[in-house]
Amino acid sequence: MNLPELAAFLRSRRDLIRPADVGLPVGPRRRVPGLRREEVAQLAGLSADYYTELERGRGAQPSSQTLAALARALRLGGDQRDHLFHLADRPLPASAQGVSARLVQPALLGLLDRLATTPAQVITDLHETLVQNELAAALLGRAPQPRGPATGFAYRWFTDPAARAVYPPEDHPHHSRVFVADLHAVAARRSRDSEVAAMTAALRRRSAEFATLWDTHKVGLRRTDHKRIVHPTLGVIELDCHSLFSEDGRQRLLWFTAPPGTEGAAQLGLLGVIGTQDMAATDQRLAEGNRLISTTHRP
Repeated sequence: MNLPELAAFLRSRRDLIRPADVGLPVGPRRRVPGLRREEVAQLAGLSADYYTELERGRGAQPSSQTLAALARALRLGGDQRDHLFHLADRPLPASAQGVSARLVQPALLGLLDRLATTPAQVITDLHETLVQNELAAALLGRAPQPRGPATGFAYRWFTDPAARAVYPPEDHPHHSRVFVADLHAVAARRSRDSEVAAMTAALRRRSAEFATLWDTHKVGLRRTDHKRIVHPTLGVIELDCHSLFSEDGRQRLLWFTAPPGTEGAAQLGLLGVIGTQDMAATDQRLAEGNRLISTTHRP
């Protein structure tokens, strides 16, 4: 492993990314044009101390998962991503297209960067969140770490009751049916993929609901859906969820919208104010936002 070259490469890529490119505020006290080390660490799901050691040419050899996370955080293209793996002396991630399914495809990442005013995220076909903007994190919560099929939302939906809190209880049967129909379509397309077979087998063992729905053999990729999302502060937000599929179908860009003038649109505007801050520190702005919502819908 070439630690000095790896450190220099990470620094050079960090300097090229502007905070606005990844949805971060510039702020009056910023002394560097690019990202700070702690910001890269946050985007990659790493500790600031660990990332700082990498940039100093020290520390343990980063894992393939860590390198993939850094490639996403630093917006690396295919050649740059491969270079990062070579410097760390790790094998390149392989798939049918020669690119790991968990490295965000550049076209989807480019579109995500332009969706700064609406919640948006890129997921795999197994509903594993790869990258999300700040509004998506504020709406849905941050993606679990470390990543993997078992942390995907569809898997957690049937194995972790807490995952269902994001939707009202009366909507749960609908989402269960949609998840299973979607996974049926994915499993057929990836019929020779052991990852999908292992996931569906595990779900059949762990969830009687999943097993029953799976045996109905209903198939249908989720392309659009109307959702009611439960936010801990704003309450139930009614939104439309849209999907854009990558060419190979392995990744999807999801984004959420609400018609102008609706309560959902006003709540999305307030979500941008609240963000992922400590809710206890935003009482005044919440009151102002609630006044805005009531004024918007006053007869």
